[in-house]
Amino acid sequence: MLTLLQRLQAVIDRVTAGLNVLGTVLILALMVLINADVVGRGLFLSPVSGVPELVSMSIVAIVFLQVGQAFRMGRFTRTDALINGLQRRVPRVRALLEFVYCAAGFFIIAVLLQASYPLFIKAWDRNTFVGTVGDFIAPIWPVKLVILIGCTALMLQLAMSAVRAAILVYSGQNGDADKTESGHDAV
Repeated sequence: MLTLLQRLQAVIDRVTAGLNVLGTVLILALMVLINADVVGRGLFLSPVSGVPELVSMSIVAIVFLQVGQAFRMGRFTRTDALINGLQRRVPRVRALLEFVYCAAGFFIIAVLLQASYPLFIKAWDRNTFVGTVGDFIAPIWPVKLVILIGCTALMLQLAMSAVRAAILVYSGQNGDADKTESGHDAV
């Protein structure tokens, strides 16, 4: 059972790492686009069409591409002072709080996913776009799809963390000794 969970975690970790890489590539592409726009405005008096629209959509896409990896690497905002103190004194209580944190996060992201899905379908069906016809237009459904993918990746990471925490609550083991290289508790 533990080997199966470790394999599943490895697959999920690879997926979130891949999404993170895509987000980083998108950041680099935005940097090139913004610099091209600045040079075009300054030297040729001809800006690149659609830069503000692409930047605003890309920021949303970058956040959702990288959110799963941010959680995986422990980069979410939270107060670790209490958690770390509990880890030394009562590891089961710490694991229980971790379980509640992950379960609550899972359900909040599930609500976000459920609310985002109809928006994706609407953007896909209606071929909704941003920009001005004749100058620049871009469909918004790709960003809506990235939101769904990012929410799913984060939910998978949260679910696996909740399972690890539940195992620690049940077993009573101290999770510090069993950390993997990615910062996860080994299961």
